Amino acid sequence: MADNTITLVGNIVRDPELRFTANGKAVANFGIAVGRRFQVNGEWQEQTSFFNITAWGELGENAAASLSKGVRIVVTGRLEQREFTTREGDKRTAIDVIADELGPSLRWATAQVERKPRQDGAAKKTGTGASPAGEKSPFEGEEPF
Repeated sequence: MADNTITLVGNIVRDPELRFTANGKAVANFGIAVGRRFQVNGEWQEQTSFFNITAWGELGENAAASLSKGVRIVVTGRLEQREFTTREGDKRTAIDVIADELGPSLRWATAQVERKPRQDGAAKKTGTGASPAGEKSPFEGEEPF
């Protein structure tokens, strides 16, 4: 089976819009611009591609709370094709990126990461450095880097 994974690095062109489905699942949508510079006959050319990004669930909620227009990010996800009809009745096809992972690009910026507790109950942190099974953490007592 072919893998449909894509990684993009680009700038957010519109703030993430957070909405909720009828059953309460969060979904954030935003766009990114990915630029490319290349030479043709010794002259520099620029090309920009625009992508719609969709982030579901907690990823979408975190994206809406953390990201804004102009921020350079890294997106890993999969391509998904959808069809729709315009107001004029024309049929169109769009290819979106369904995000699996999102993060700021640290090439020209810094970021402060704030860890959120998981809501599904998996890998609950006890605050004592112990793992969920009660095992001692290999990093207990060490200073964070």
